[in-house]
Amino acid sequence: MAAQKDLYDAIVIGAGIQGCFTAYHLAKHRKRVLLLEQFFLPHSRGSSHGQSRIIRKAYLQDFYTRMMHECYQIWAQLEQEAGTQLHRQTGLLLLGMKENQELKTIQAILSREGVEHQCLSSEELKQHFPDIRLTTGEVGLLDKFGGVLYADKALRALQDVVGQLGGRVCDGEKVVEINPGLPVTVKTTSRSYRAKSLVITAGPWTNQLLRPLGIELPLQTLRVNVYYWRQMVPRSYGVSQAFPCFLVLGLSSHHIYGLPAGEYPELMKVSYHHGNHADPEERDCPTARADSQDIEILKRFVRDYLPDLKPEPAIIEHCMYTNTPDEDFILDHHPKYDNIVIGAGFSGHGFKLAPVVGKILSELSMKLTPSYDLAPFRISRFPSLGKAHL
Repeated sequence: MAAQKDLYDAIVIGAGIQGCFTAYHLAKHRKRVLLLEQFFLPHSRGSSHGQSRIIRKAYLQDFYTRMMHECYQIWAQLEQEAGTQLHRQTGLLLLGMKENQELKTIQAILSREGVEHQCLSSEELKQHFPDIRLTTGEVGLLDKFGGVLYADKALRALQDVVGQLGGRVCDGEKVVEINPGLPVTVKTTSRSYRAKSLVITAGPWTNQLLRPLGIELPLQTLRVNVYYWRQMVPRSYGVSQAFPCFLVLGLSSHHIYGLPAGEYPELMKVSYHHGNHADPEERDCPTARADSQDIEILKRFVRDYLPDLKPEPAIIEHCMYTNTPDEDFILDHHPKYDNIVIGAGFSGHGFKLAPVVGKILSELSMKLTPSYDLAPFRISRFPSLGKAHL
């Protein structure tokens, strides 16, 4: 009897947004769930911290747009359960040249999926958003559902709700060993735990946990800089002025994105959707000169497109991306141990999708039929990961 009492239905490693939503859905199914986190909460070592994230339905892949329909519903449900606002609708403006293929594809997907949006000519852009200076005749696509998620608040609310639903959250416990089997045993720096299933959502530490289990995923860990720029004209790019989130396509090798001022007084977040290779254990070490290339791209963009911002960043923060080669997620069972589930490679765009990602990972953990087609997320799409790796 005592042994049964010590047995969890599921252990989730990693209390970032993906792990928290996985534990949330498991707890909703009345499963006995343990959420393990190596750092003391809250922390800023991984990918889920910071005050804000963009939420949107505008995607280049129709499967993400379809997943976002349910994500919005679950975000709203969490707001109700937590009794706090976690989301603000601002609209998301995509900027690009008329012939930009990404812009055309996204517009076609929004139309096909019935998502409310608006196409804006250069002249209409100038009328609607006079504080953006267009340099080469860009056009716009406005995803009216776009907005801001309050990331730190959402993470805290979710961790609280998991506890209220009967889940257990243990922080400051680094996993040092996983022994597969039925049950699976997880040893931390504090003690050992046993469970019928294990879900690994460890972000940049994923491969450290998987290597002893005979598999290494094609994950690239990047340190990403997040930049805030001071407004020279008060409130010109603020939420109160109905300024939207934005995403710029085709201007540089990677997307430039921005969120209206709100996190810090009179500072607007404008950043580059890319970073430089980094070991997650050395994230705070001085970085390579490659950072300077990113900042020069952003300085030029701010100077040319957002004339009411000072073209020098006022604050620089950091987070980690964990990228797959195709920048789509990994949501799958371990190829050898079917009671070990892996969620990885969220590539800097996973936060908004976490409600459905957590649902899928919980379904895989409970051996239920997944709610979504998982073909885009299978480990087997990477042909180099053959049986020789197991």
